[in-house]
Amino acid sequence: MNIPQSSLPRVVIIGGGFAGINLAKTLANKQVQVVLIDKRNYHTFQPLLYQVSSAGLEPDSIAYPLRKIIKKHKNTFFRLAEVHSINDETNEINTNIGTIGFDYLVIATGTKTNFFGNTSIETHSMPMKKVPQALNIRSLILQNFEQAAITDDKEARKALLNFVIVGGGPTGVELAGAIAELKNHILPRDYRDLIPGDMQIYLLEGGERVLPSMSEHASKKAARFLNQLGVLVHCNTFVKAYDGKKVTTNLSLELQSETLIWAAGVTGAPVAGLKAQALIDRANRYRVNAFNQVEGYGHIFALGDIALMETKDYPKGHPQVAQPAIQQGELLGKNLMRLLKGKTLKKFKYKDKGSMATVGRNKAVVDLKHYKFAGFFAWFIWMFVHLMALVGFRNRVIVFFNWSYNYINFDKAARLIIRPFKKLD
Repeated sequence: MNIPQSSLPRVVIIGGGFAGINLAKTLANKQVQVVLIDKRNYHTFQPLLYQVSSAGLEPDSIAYPLRKIIKKHKNTFFRLAEVHSINDETNEINTNIGTIGFDYLVIATGTKTNFFGNTSIETHSMPMKKVPQALNIRSLILQNFEQAAITDDKEARKALLNFVIVGGGPTGVELAGAIAELKNHILPRDYRDLIPGDMQIYLLEGGERVLPSMSEHASKKAARFLNQLGVLVHCNTFVKAYDGKKVTTNLSLELQSETLIWAAGVTGAPVAGLKAQALIDRANRYRVNAFNQVEGYGHIFALGDIALMETKDYPKGHPQVAQPAIQQGELLGKNLMRLLKGKTLKKFKYKDKGSMATVGRNKAVVDLKHYKFAGFFAWFIWMFVHLMALVGFRNRVIVFFNWSYNYINFDKAARLIIRPFKKLD
């Protein structure tokens, strides 16, 4: 890997997500050598992926080069690689570009889409966990519009203009609202030969309400906002199969659709090799103690979505969102320095800053510890929080400009088919 030899302890971080980059920042220019490894050379701001999918933002406005994040960290190195396994006996990790040893290892690999073993859905649906996947969805939506404009077959046009989103969590709700805005503002102007009423957006949720992880107040408000936008919400509805043309559910509901977007769940992305692998729970997360040490190890840690830290307040682990990952990354950086100095480690305690979701223009819901509100003010708070959380001043400026332009002109400027998407037959 061509990492310089050093007398400093080496900390290897697998994953450049929220946990990984905040750990690397905390260890910047400290008395350790840091090696950050990721199979992509950029950090993705996943909360705004849905806006790339719906042509609201270009991908480079929510992605940031990992090398740029660490460019002023004199003892930090980045390697573009895919990790295959961990050897806990020799303290080495094996990658597609070679082997590297470590004194301390931090696994921050996050999650991947969970299809719950349903091969038909995995084969034909559109996941949205990565930038390329978001671009695929954007291309498919616009290609469907173009194809619908030229087809004479009413049933074929209906299938092209039916969009099914599975999963009523924040991702599904936000994406449904964004696609509804395409229907309400873009379709009438760009595709005058199509009837906006022919386009339908279905949001299918297996639970009793949308946004099940948020308060009932937020769920009710979000459902009302979606209804106002024309989204057809079906709760207690599970998708049994999808063949690329027809959606089959547990109910009598069957939908003809060329597009099914899967936002129904995630599972951990662990790395093979640890003896503690047997301690990973059903969601593929490593069991960790209050210091984020993987059970059975003192020098191997797991952070963020891949870590299961059971506490009194969070018996099933912390929410798999950005804030726990950020906070764990920052604390572990401090704890590693305490460990090197022989000091007592500090236990992790999650500071819940609340949760929020947007449902289109001027519509959002916010749950704070003592306050719950919805509407325009919540939407403004949502925009401010996400804008400030973006990595890089340039990205903040670009996103702010795009949001301002979109708001004034009722427009989504990134509706480009740069890389056509071809569905499997």
